[in-house]
Amino acid sequence: MDALDKRKRYDFLGPLERGARGHTTDKVEASLRTAIVGLDIAPGEFIDKGAVCTALGVSRFPVSEALARLAAEGLVEILPQRGSRAARIRLPEIRESMLIRRALEGMVAEAAATHLPPTAIEALRANLDAQQDAVSQGDRPGFYTLDLEFHTILVEGLGMPRVAAVIDASRANIDRVRRLLSSPRRHAVTLAEHRELFRALEAHDSPAARRAMEAHLEAVVDELERFSIEHPEVFVQA
Repeated sequence: MDALDKRKRYDFLGPLERGARGHTTDKVEASLRTAIVGLDIAPGEFIDKGAVCTALGVSRFPVSEALARLAAEGLVEILPQRGSRAARIRLPEIRESMLIRRALEGMVAEAAATHLPPTAIEALRANLDAQQDAVSQGDRPGFYTLDLEFHTILVEGLGMPRVAAVIDASRANIDRVRRLLSSPRRHAVTLAEHRELFRALEAHDSPAARRAMEAHLEAVVDELERFSIEHPEVFVQA
């Protein structure tokens, strides 16, 4: 495979800008993480180090270091004598991460119903309007970003940085799942679930807000279970 073919293979990885010495590995790691979470590199797909080096315009050392870091996060598997691949999604880890999110974000929604400031309520309203536009236009990347923003507004509106950090720490593999499940139907359902939660927040109904958030996250898990049966090659069951 010549250099041009290698660049084309990973054309979603743009050449890195030259920056301060010592930050190359950080940039390679960020680029590969984005590609793996965004499913440009599919779960279980082997990663061609040489092609990555060519696409990013770097040597093998920062690529190897970046892959080692991503392996520590659980996004990459390094197989002796075989190479590195994007990790398949481990269902037990996803179930655990979603359990954490359900508990924490359920409590966040409950608190938000009585403590969320008006500015945050208006930000959520604007976000929902933008979500509706994204659904109408079939804008999958846009909806994905707005979905994340909706949940972030709730946590940040309450001024809970430690809770936000715990939620973010479990997000990488969950984000891969959300992208796998991405579809016009799923986005329309998610929007309806977000609107149900927003109505509870506007009514200052804490129990209803918690129920709406928990039901929203449970629906994702239920859909994931169905998807994993249809696509077993993407997942590790135990």
